[in-house]
Amino acid sequence: MLAAAARRFLLLLVGVAFGTTAVSLVLGLAAGSSLDRAVSLGFYLVGSFLLIAGFFVGNRGPVRPRGPGALPFIGPRLMRWATAEEREQTINESAVFVVLGLALLVIAVLIDSRYRLI
Repeated sequence: MLAAAARRFLLLLVGVAFGTTAVSLVLGLAAGSSLDRAVSLGFYLVGSFLLIAGFFVGNRGPVRPRGPGALPFIGPRLMRWATAEEREQTINESAVFVVLGLALLVIAVLIDSRYRLI
């Protein structure tokens, strides 16, 4: 079970890293920046965004809308308490976002040519 989870996470990490690299290279070439700087900046931005997204997903409250159209701007708000499965899913999604964001930030530090690690 853990091996399958690790394989899925690595596949997700490779997919996000590949997409980030592709978009960063295109934007870096358009801006006239060096390629390693453009890619590291892209990883910094996406990693930071995922960390912030993980924080906000994890801080979702225990109350959920009652139905798909249950959040009217005017009138009563139909709300219900979240089930245990929904609360667990919220924590799991938050953990995936945070770990993925941290992994991208580590990759960004490794790619960034402004700093020498050794």
